[in-house]
Amino acid sequence: MSLNREEKKAIVAEVSAQVANAEAIFIAEYRGIEVSQMTQLRAKTRESGMYFRVIKNSLVRRAVADTPYAELARHMAGPLAYGISTDPVGSAKILHEFSKGNEKFVIKAGAMGGQIMSLEDIAALAALPSRQELLSKLLGTMQAPVTKFVQTLNEVPARFVRGLAMIRDSK
Repeated sequence: MSLNREEKKAIVAEVSAQVANAEAIFIAEYRGIEVSQMTQLRAKTRESGMYFRVIKNSLVRRAVADTPYAELARHMAGPLAYGISTDPVGSAKILHEFSKGNEKFVIKAGAMGGQIMSLEDIAALAALPSRQELLSKLLGTMQAPVTKFVQTLNEVPARFVRGLAMIRDSK
């Protein structure tokens, strides 16, 4: 089904808006993948807040033309799905995990901060802890000194009470 000029302009505008807010863009080839598997992937990406869509390559080239992601245009060939996200680590994890379980889904390239990423870079990004994990570790690290201080303060009266209890028990 071909698109008329107005529909193409609308798609380019939509993708341009997503790219303007993006921190990472991933390109994956989906040749031969079953519809049910693609539907599962779309559901996962939707839950994570990633914009994931199959779009004509020429329209995406127009959308990224004057952006830091313009270098991705040389990787845009064949049937591709585009993942555009504000959470690079979470998105990389979802796509990398899906590609490990399905050899027909191949991540071709990605870009973050204007830098083109190879497959190894995307795999390394997917191995990083997510933002939520990092925040919880930071909070635990920040709470540890306060917790130890409270335990130390509590130990003085507790030791006194235990000493009184031992004296009481001995008499």
